[in-house]
Amino acid sequence: MELTLKVISANGEVLASTRGNGETFLVYRQGYREGDRIVVEASEKGHIVLALDDAISPTAVYLKGRSYSLAVPFGQKRIPYSPRAFHGEIHRLYARKARPDEIAPRRNLALNPWDDHANATLFPHAEANVETRGEAVFAARNAIDGEKANDDHGFWPYTSWGINRDPQAALTVKFGRPVVIDEIVLYLRADFPHDSWWEKASITFSDGETSCFPLAKSGAAQCLPIEPRSVEWIRLHSLIKAEDPSPFPALTQIEVWGREAGWD
Repeated sequence: MELTLKVISANGEVLASTRGNGETFLVYRQGYREGDRIVVEASEKGHIVLALDDAISPTAVYLKGRSYSLAVPFGQKRIPYSPRAFHGEIHRLYARKARPDEIAPRRNLALNPWDDHANATLFPHAEANVETRGEAVFAARNAIDGEKANDDHGFWPYTSWGINRDPQAALTVKFGRPVVIDEIVLYLRADFPHDSWWEKASITFSDGETSCFPLAKSGAAQCLPIEPRSVEWIRLHSLIKAEDPSPFPALTQIEVWGREAGWD
C-alpha cells in the first residue's frame, strides 16, 4: 500500500507532501492557517494507522476510499480537541498500513478520533439527526473520539454527543465494511446535577433487528452484551429520559466491541 500525506492550503496549493510504501512521515514546519487541510491518500482501500497530530494517539481505522481529508479545526471547531492539537510551528504527521496482528483481535471497532461531519471515507464514522445547537463540542463524532472523561461538559476533554433535548435523537455508527460485534459499551455523560440520564435505550442493527437495554444513573461503563452478529452499522435511538429535573441527558462515548468479519 502506497501512502501519501499532504497539507493543502485553502486555495488548493500543496504546502507539504510525502509518500512512502507502507509507511510515511510528514514534518510540517509552519503553523496551520484557517482553510488548511490534511489529506491522506492510499493506493488501495484497507486498514491504516493514523497519527495526524502528535497530541492525538495513533489509531487503527479503515480507509474505504482512496483518500481522506481533514479540515484543520479553528475557532469553535477546535474546542473538542486537546489545546495542544494542531498548535505551534512544527507538526509531525504519520500514516502506515496496519499489521494483521493489530486488526484481527477483538477490539473497539467504534474508535476514530479523526472523524468529522465531512468524512465519508474513513471508518468508523458517527452521524446523528440532531446535535445541541450545532456546536462542535456536542457533535456526533465526539461519541467515538476515545475521550471518556464525563463529569463535566462543554470543553476538552469533556466532549459528548448532545441531543438538544430531542426525544427523537438517534446516533448511527457506520463501520464501512462488515464486522462481527458482540458487545456495546456506553458511557453516559455524568455531570450531575446538571445532567440527566437515560433509563432505557434501543439499538437497531443493520441486519434489521432491534434490542432494548436498561441504563443506570452512572458515569461508569455500562456494558450491553449482544449475540454475535455481522453488521455494517448500528443505530442508538429511542432514548428514554429518567424522571429528573435536568433536561440534559447526553452521551460521552460509545464502544462497539468485536472482530473483523472473515479474520480467523
